[in-house]
Amino acid sequence: MPKSPRGPKRCRPPRHIFPSPRFAAKRRAMTRITPDMAQAHFLPDTVHKRDIFSETISGELEGVPDFPVVLRKLDGVPAYARPIAWALARKEIRALKAVQGIEGCPVLVRADRTGLLRSWTRGTPLQLAKPADAAWYRDAKRLLREMRRAGVTHNDIAKPQNWLRTPEGRAAVIDFQLASVHRRRGQLFRVMAREDLRHLLKQKRAYAPDLLTPSEHRMLAQKALPARIWMATGKRAYNFITRRLMNWSDGEGTEDRIERDGPTLRRALLAHDQIRDLALATYALPAHGVGLYAFVETDLDATALAALTPEPRPELIQPVAALPRHADGSPRMDALSLIAANRLDELAELTAADPALAETIAPIVANRLNLTDRVLRR
Repeated sequence: MPKSPRGPKRCRPPRHIFPSPRFAAKRRAMTRITPDMAQAHFLPDTVHKRDIFSETISGELEGVPDFPVVLRKLDGVPAYARPIAWALARKEIRALKAVQGIEGCPVLVRADRTGLLRSWTRGTPLQLAKPADAAWYRDAKRLLREMRRAGVTHNDIAKPQNWLRTPEGRAAVIDFQLASVHRRRGQLFRVMAREDLRHLLKQKRAYAPDLLTPSEHRMLAQKALPARIWMATGKRAYNFITRRLMNWSDGEGTEDRIERDGPTLRRALLAHDQIRDLALATYALPAHGVGLYAFVETDLDATALAALTPEPRPELIQPVAALPRHADGSPRMDALSLIAANRLDELAELTAADPALAETIAPIVANRLNLTDRVLRR
């Protein structure tokens, strides 16, 4: 008996086109931004970072309690850097819209001529949290899977500071300036998604190597061909443009400026009767090298202080009313070094259990002179 003709096959939507309307609607439903929040006035609190591409300022929305936000401010960017700054901002805006509703990703509040405003993610950067539990890495993989379903690759999670461990122990990721939103699951998307996962495994190797599986070890050993090409060619061009032409870099340097310039500087300044003490710290210069940061306990203003400072002068000289001190009277170099390097996350951990220290350094932090996020590599 001949078989009856079958009806048309019911096929799934093509895998290469996403996100689906149902998936997108689910993510939008999870987003907490209301029209009132999107229009609320931004109240700035702390400047975290400033470079030629943007200024990063945390704060809150007027009339919106318990919802900290961060502004990537672009209206003060130099004219020569503005095209690149806005290109990066557009990438971030597009990516944040695509990941709305994914737990562990920031929420875009609004974007306008001032810049882009997003939710502030509470958490500890990975280089401080150093997670050693399998649960965090499972959740981080979950986060990458959901981003992949949304067609987003982050492209900058090799940096541990872009991964967070939230107070609940969950994984979160920030800084989507280099992220890509892919319309199709082509070869490029698969390679970039694999590199995101491989960079997560590099963090796992750094902080929990005993948790790596044999297959993860193999993935770490197999860098994708585009990544190898980038390291051999594009990375060099990037370093030349940013470090040589734009005077900006990740801030390597090992020269001990304190030993070389400190004694002369200390003798000259402490000879003045209006200078009570000083503390010296180093920080990464915007281009290659190490900068010297002088915290001077004095009632003099910055102009008068600069006039008293001998050559070679520190790159940054900050007058302070009072230096933070240990019980024996010596300066708290642990806190001052973090301020000089603009490492506010670590500073917050240091002061969490010491309200007196937090109160003493508050005006120093508010008036700090280094607003970059470069790191010294010794």
